[in-house]
Amino acid sequence: MKRFAITGPESSGKTTLAIALAEQYAGIFMPEFARGYLEQKNGVYSREDLDRIAEKQLALWEEVSAENLLFCDTEMLVLKIWSEFKYGRCSTFILEAFGNQQFEHYFLCRPDIEWEEDPLRENPENREELFERYLTELKKQGLPFTIVEGNLENRINMCSEIVIK
Repeated sequence: MKRFAITGPESSGKTTLAIALAEQYAGIFMPEFARGYLEQKNGVYSREDLDRIAEKQLALWEEVSAENLLFCDTEMLVLKIWSEFKYGRCSTFILEAFGNQQFEHYFLCRPDIEWEEDPLRENPENREELFERYLTELKKQGLPFTIVEGNLENRINMCSEIVIK
């Protein structure tokens, strides 16, 4: 199975891109577990909740058939960056999960699209700063990634070269 991570700061087009790629390539769209979890908690959470979110996200990945392309709307880098940004540190569990996750490629969404208000989103003012954190971490870890930007059509075209390899 080829797995692709769609990553980046809040309201940078991750979900839209992941859904579009899954549709275009007859793959599976894997939503972020955090959204439903946080909706049930009315957006109130602690650092410990991030570990629960990570555990459930990992379990969802395990349920996917090996024959399919998988487009993940989130992954452990999102939880790592968010935990470090919001709480100043990240749990060992998330760090290990990030180190062990395996993706064919990461598509880092530049926050060059308009912010969409959402009760679960917290940082309309820090998207560029968070983007730089993602970029730094992907480079530091030597992970294969492509920065995707512009409108949805442009983003899909940028991803297509890698997905069809």
